[in-house]
Amino acid sequence: MSTVNTTDFSELKLNPDLLKNLSSLEYESMTPIQALSLPVILAGDDVIGQGKTGSGKTAAFGLGLLQKLDVTSFKAQSIVLCPTRELADQVASEIRKLARAVHNIKVLTLCGGTPFGPQIGSLAHGVHIVVGTPGRIEEHLRKGTLKLGAVNTLVLDEADRMLDMGFQDTIDEIIEKVPENRQTLLFSATFPKEIMSIADKVMQNPTIVEAPSIEEGSTIKQYFHLTNTDDERMKALRLLLAKHKPNAALVFCNTKSDTQDVTDELAYYKFYAISIHGDLDQRERDQALIRFSNGSVSVLVATDVAARGLDIDDLDMVINFNVAHDPEVHTHRIGRTGRAGKHGIACTLYNDKETRKLELLDVDWVDCTSPLPSDNYLHKPIKRPLMTTLKVDGGKKQKLRPGDIVGGLTGKDGIPGDKIGKINVVSNWSYVAVSSELVKTALQKIQNDKLKGRTFRVRILS
Repeated sequence: MSTVNTTDFSELKLNPDLLKNLSSLEYESMTPIQALSLPVILAGDDVIGQGKTGSGKTAAFGLGLLQKLDVTSFKAQSIVLCPTRELADQVASEIRKLARAVHNIKVLTLCGGTPFGPQIGSLAHGVHIVVGTPGRIEEHLRKGTLKLGAVNTLVLDEADRMLDMGFQDTIDEIIEKVPENRQTLLFSATFPKEIMSIADKVMQNPTIVEAPSIEEGSTIKQYFHLTNTDDERMKALRLLLAKHKPNAALVFCNTKSDTQDVTDELAYYKFYAISIHGDLDQRERDQALIRFSNGSVSVLVATDVAARGLDIDDLDMVINFNVAHDPEVHTHRIGRTGRAGKHGIACTLYNDKETRKLELLDVDWVDCTSPLPSDNYLHKPIKRPLMTTLKVDGGKKQKLRPGDIVGGLTGKDGIPGDKIGKINVVSNWSYVAVSSELVKTALQKIQNDKLKGRTFRVRILS
């Protein structure tokens, strides 16, 4: 990882027209992600950059591709892939702003949910920079209306979000059409292992840059709560969930039967909970994990065995409904929260007989013993998950792709692309998470319109 060396834009070897325009925009000092990445980008090297929306990453890659643009050639020389139409519009707008002082530059957005015909006409008149969503760009490539043979810069913006939305295969197909002797720039808010596998396949010795986080390290607060009866333990679980209102909480039980009992009890009290255990078949397990990872269920109840291989980074809370059998398991359980500099809460429920187990833990559990929240929390409304899952009765075997679903949802009278969450397309089904407040609109959009020229059954999973 590179370190920050904050400097002025004027110190970079940029085209004088670009520098003059930056000054008029009052862009003087670089943000951390710009200071880290721009010198490397301008040197022509591949870059993997970690930066969220608002970090200044668009200006970093935008200046890089504008610096080497040949305005006399009306062939696509740079292509920027974005997860949603809204982000593509923002990126294109920022690039146009950065390019104001350079005459005759044509930046075109190609996104689903907008008419195809006018895009073909715009492409026919020539273009320098293409910004768009994977599904629509792949469609243009398939129909021969977009050529990428002259591309010298490929940008994957918010790559983790594109993977969440199921665009891995589509991105692979697009990359195959881009010349190998190109510069590849990948920006992502997080670095899941899938990102690094993409980088290994499509990048040449990339420089990894990461803007420093305000919060460093992980912060997990542990609490231990004495509950001597089964009823007390169940009530304690409800109180903790009601007080902390986690978007994502993992509850650990030691047996399959406890897992199902806890889930049934939470569901009875209107919590958005689901379980995974050994008695589920693979389809049921996959569906449960999809709903939890896409944010449409806020509580997942599991045994240690069932939770093995569960790769969910953004957990607000872990609750040990039962004390773990050994200290290593306890450490592994609570280590699932508080990752990547975020705060996490780990609560353990225990009875008097289990204090021997607690004494083996690498923590002063007595000092972490805490009273349970007030019973008043039980009378407050349960927090609804931010997302809701739609299940479409069509998948890979029906040649349905994530781009088809995004296009179908965002077309006329549809929903904004930034209200669409993770998309999972499997053999005969597809699961798409949409913002809960727009789920009825999304449902009607798919019910009333066609996806890929066909009508598919769709329902809300609850």
